Amino acid sequence: MKTKYERLFEGIKLEGSQTLLNRIYTQLYIIEGESEGVNEEHEVLQMEKTARTQDTPIYCNDIFKPLHQPEYKVKDKIKTVLTKGIAGIGKTVSVQKFILDWSEGKANQDVDLMFVLPFRELNLIKDHQYSLHRLLLDFHPDLQDLHSQIYEECKVVFIFDGLDESRMTLKFSDIERVSDVNESSSVDVLMSNLIRGDLLPSALIWITSRPAAANQIPSEYISRLTEIQGFNEPQKEEYFRKRISDEHQASRIISHIRRSRSLHIMCHIPVFCWISATVLQNLLNQDDGAEIPQTLTEMYIHFLLTQISTRNQKYDERDPEKQTEMYRDVILKLAELAFRQLMEGNVMFYEKDLIESGIEVTDASIYSGICTEIFKKESVIHQRKVYCFIHLSFQEFLAALYVLYCHIFKKEEFLMSFLDRRYQLYRRENSPYELLRTAVDKSLQNETGCLDLFLRFLLGISLEPNHRLLQDLLRHIVHSSESIMRITQYIKDKIMGQNYIMFAAVHKVKRSEALSAERCINLFLCLLEMKDQTLYREIQEFVKSKKDPHNQLSPSHCSTIAYMLQMSEEVLDELELQKYNTS
Repeated sequence: MKTKYERLFEGIKLEGSQTLLNRIYTQLYIIEGESEGVNEEHEVLQMEKTARTQDTPIYCNDIFKPLHQPEYKVKDKIKTVLTKGIAGIGKTVSVQKFILDWSEGKANQDVDLMFVLPFRELNLIKDHQYSLHRLLLDFHPDLQDLHSQIYEECKVVFIFDGLDESRMTLKFSDIERVSDVNESSSVDVLMSNLIRGDLLPSALIWITSRPAAANQIPSEYISRLTEIQGFNEPQKEEYFRKRISDEHQASRIISHIRRSRSLHIMCHIPVFCWISATVLQNLLNQDDGAEIPQTLTEMYIHFLLTQISTRNQKYDERDPEKQTEMYRDVILKLAELAFRQLMEGNVMFYEKDLIESGIEVTDASIYSGICTEIFKKESVIHQRKVYCFIHLSFQEFLAALYVLYCHIFKKEEFLMSFLDRRYQLYRRENSPYELLRTAVDKSLQNETGCLDLFLRFLLGISLEPNHRLLQDLLRHIVHSSESIMRITQYIKDKIMGQNYIMFAAVHKVKRSEALSAERCINLFLCLLEMKDQTLYREIQEFVKSKKDPHNQLSPSHCSTIAYMLQMSEEVLDELELQKYNTS
């Protein structure tokens, strides 16, 4: 296990890209949470709202140890820990560090056996019948001589990594009871019995998950809920200074990221730090006076273009036009895959998913080879292959790119499906407005917020300057200024409540549910992604105004004001809520 877990691959697994984990590992911020009320809003929005949370950190090696604080009541033995955290925040790296320190004799030496069962691999055998003992031997071939009675005699830890990647349905009531490690059943039943404690009740279990999937396991089976919050402020700066050897350049990049609130918040995520460092360092190396990205969309476009440019330089292609055409074909097929799987709620893909998007399985290695920093392939149990994008946000970015591509090239089947009732209106107008309006409404109807970042990227990509950056991929410049002006007003109307009653009537929802605080805040962030700061300035002036306002504040006004105050670096001396009319 030491050999398997001692190296870390930044970005994705490439020959020569691995680094000793112990040399670069930075302690992530893990806090203890409550096992009730799992948050289901979009992950990036959660990160933006919790970026300033201050709690006592838990080190990954102490995940099964109670906190020793006066206000903390020592529970019974901590048997099952659920650790949640957004994509790319470091859940798997924390698991890797936990295993490595144990295998090197540095921590948890009372544990005799440790078994790692990633859900992405369990998916491949979900329709098979297994006993727990046979399953463990298949996952750990080195242990073929292990006898089944040893589980009762030893202290055992099971690690189930990536619950959000599971395509199994875990049931915890009215299920087949399995209590013998030699008894065969389906994989989902084995997992449920382990978590319930019917199978190997003395075993310790650590489950990791993205937040939206964490509520699959009832709270009565969870002894401790923890959350990984990623890099704190000093760790962000430490990362960039380690990553960038030029001290002046590192300082400039850190300063730029601090000035952009969206970029600054996203850098709590280690993967986004890597993306930002890659893009900004490349731009400044080419031209020290280069204009650097101000929004998330610009950052992701530049990251994509950087990968294409790097590949061309590496292989010194003699026919750049042919090479560009090949990249275009690869990226657009990956974009279709990203969109299809985002709509299905999938972040891990298998051979059948690739085939549905026109990607031949025999060519999959070519795709992961050409787009090495975007799309990755892993060999898992029985040498089967699984695929994913480097980060959920990049899947959302490519999904947005695919929508715009379908608009430009009039992909009728997709457009009819996506637009539904608005398709005829879209055809008459022949502008992206109806497409953007549909995306806004789909995002508002999605209670979990899983389309929020997709929407921000789609609106950002729709700006003409961003079209120009993507011209080699999209081939055409969409003159979208009028559509952007209309969709900007549409979003402002949603936030300010002018379409509040109409929206509720059309979609048959209660008025009180028509625009939640989370959806309102995301619409506000969409305006910033389109570089429209008028509402931001209006609300700033409104909050700072000394005059008594006579207009009633809607709940969405209150949400947006609260968000702005929370995210602002400025200190507001006083805010008298009593002087505002609130509904």
